[in-house]
Amino acid sequence: MVDRDERREPDPAAPAGLFADELLGLDPDDPEARAFAEHLERMRRVRPSYTVEGYLAGVSDFAESANRARGHRRLVAVVLVGLILLGVAWAVWEALIFVFGTFLAASG
Repeated sequence: MVDRDERREPDPAAPAGLFADELLGLDPDDPEARAFAEHLERMRRVRPSYTVEGYLAGVSDFAESANRARGHRRLVAVVLVGLILLGVAWAVWEALIFVFGTFLAASG
């Protein structure tokens, strides 16, 4: 007779994680199924967006998705990053001009 409290050990050959739940019946070795499982995992990830860590994680997600993109989407991502860097460079330049102008006006 089998004791009801006896714990079953998980089958090491059985798929774990998303393949066991949502992707039941799909081949876990299939690259497309793995990519879809990774996509589902990214969609479920919840981070606070109002913290520095949340913002950096959002930038990391954008960089990873831009690296996976091809064609026009990759071009748009590169142009967007270029515009952001151009804006940052302009803001730094204006700040330096203001700081040095104030310093030279005060000392002269």
